Amino acid sequence: QVQLVESGGGLVQAGGSLRLSCAASGGTFSNSGMAWFRQIRGKEREFVAIISWNGEDTLYADSVKGRFTVSRDNTKSTMTLQMNNLKPDDTAVYYCATNYNRNPNSKRDWGRGTQVTVSS
Repeated sequence: QVQLVESGGGLVQAGGSLRLSCAASGGTFSNSGMAWFRQIRGKEREFVAIISWNGEDTLYADSVKGRFTVSRDNTKSTMTLQMNNLKPDDTAVYYCATNYNRNPNSKRDWGRGTQVTVSS
């Protein structure tokens, strides 16, 4: 089991940027695809981005494509999500997770999440 800890959330105005980080420990991070999800209060968790084990392949939700960038550093067991041109609709709790797939209901390890709030 991989332990995941997100950081970097906060309050930002629309059009601003935030950089989320996910620190992994206790598993083989370098061999695992990783993912970002988000959850708006009262709604189901939704896919944001995934990245392959070596960082060569990425996939984004249509709602964030062109604004968000996922990357990873296997030497540091970290993954980041650079979020630019943020919109109020991006307000959510953001979670990092293991596994290279978009299904939020698949079995995977999860972090506890970090709150992102975008004001209009």
